[in-house]
Amino acid sequence: MKITWFGHATFRLDFGRSVVLIDPFFTGNPAFEGDMAEATAGATHILITHGHSDHVGDTVALAKTTGAKVVTNFDLCMWLAKQGVKHFDPMNTGGATDQGDFSVTLVRADHSAGMVESGVGFPLGSANGVIVKARGEPVLWHMGDTDIFSDMGLLAEIHDVKICLCPIGDRFTMGPHTAALAMRKFVTPKMAIPCHYGSFPIIEPTADRFCQEMIGSGIEVTVPEKGQPFTV
Repeated sequence: MKITWFGHATFRLDFGRSVVLIDPFFTGNPAFEGDMAEATAGATHILITHGHSDHVGDTVALAKTTGAKVVTNFDLCMWLAKQGVKHFDPMNTGGATDQGDFSVTLVRADHSAGMVESGVGFPLGSANGVIVKARGEPVLWHMGDTDIFSDMGLLAEIHDVKICLCPIGDRFTMGPHTAALAMRKFVTPKMAIPCHYGSFPIIEPTADRFCQEMIGSGIEVTVPEKGQPFTV
């Protein structure tokens, strides 16, 4: 599996015949450097953790230009269908869906989920983490936006998580100390990859404090270069 981070919580996974985008926030993402068309070329699937604009991002446009199938919670799928998305697969917390090369499971995240239009907010289902399982590949958990909760350990055990994409930015998610505690005490993956930082000025600017907190944990911490794929 190749993993590419594009800043904030936006990732691309390449494996088998699949190109999977997670939370494809390119337009308006201060941390994104590059060309969206190049970054998303060949996309087969778009997975969305929750219905905030910095995670839904460019989903509608990308679904139209790439033909990628959108996989997310039922409520958000129905809203996206009204925006013109035609190829989607609705699900909900605890459920799994077969996407051919891989399966997707939505799991708990402690966060809100919704949009604001014309000054009025409305909910779009629950906030989730996304677990990706592909034959011959390590199980990957994109935690979405979340605080720590002890059942992270149960979810990691149920799904045999090996790679965890972990928010560390504080204010809207866990901060570096709490995120490191979640990795060390509950998830204990083989590899932790920090995200949701270094984009907006009001969240954590770097992964330095998280990396410091992870020293001695026995967990490999990978801080990707934006736009540079690496293999796991």
